[in-house]
Amino acid sequence: MKKEFDIKTIAKIAILAAIAVVLMLVDFPLPVAPSIYKLDFSEVPVLIGAFALGPWQACCIEFVKILLNFLLNGTFTAGIGELANFLMGCAFVVPAGIIYKHNKSRQSAIKGLITGTIFMVLAGDLLNYFVLIPAYVNIVHYPLEAIIAAGQEIFPFVTSQLTLVLVCVTLFNTIKGILVSLITTIQKKRVSPLLHK
Repeated sequence: MKKEFDIKTIAKIAILAAIAVVLMLVDFPLPVAPSIYKLDFSEVPVLIGAFALGPWQACCIEFVKILLNFLLNGTFTAGIGELANFLMGCAFVVPAGIIYKHNKSRQSAIKGLITGTIFMVLAGDLLNYFVLIPAYVNIVHYPLEAIIAAGQEIFPFVTSQLTLVLVCVTLFNTIKGILVSLITTIQKKRVSPLLHK
């Protein structure tokens, strides 16, 4: 445990979290989901950290990222967006990090990224349906009908919370997983040597 969280590792966690916070500032909606769902690429440094440092260190990067963003930029969602970002991020990076840790190869990294994407999609659907959308409606007082209507503008057959989640949220997280995985695959080879010094 001491080796996994020594001073050098803590410094790397802080640096990767800081990079992730900067990347969080550039976010945008995807045309497959209501605009309350925003895509950013802050999971890229977290995934690189998962591969270079380990899955639990990646959780720490994710937590520090959310904490720093909250302190610097505050919240517009009463903390619900930040909670969603943390939980979905962990669902993505932890499986990827665990798979890669047991076999550090390119094939293992790709397998980890695919598995992480699947876990994030499943976690996204379950959490949005049972926790996040209800919390957003009850705490932020954003009408559920307005969220569903936004989804219906994109896909006319979205007429309920369930179809919104199964279609819009699933597509959003699938696209996010693919894009973040591609960027991570490209950047990992360049950045990883610096993290192993």
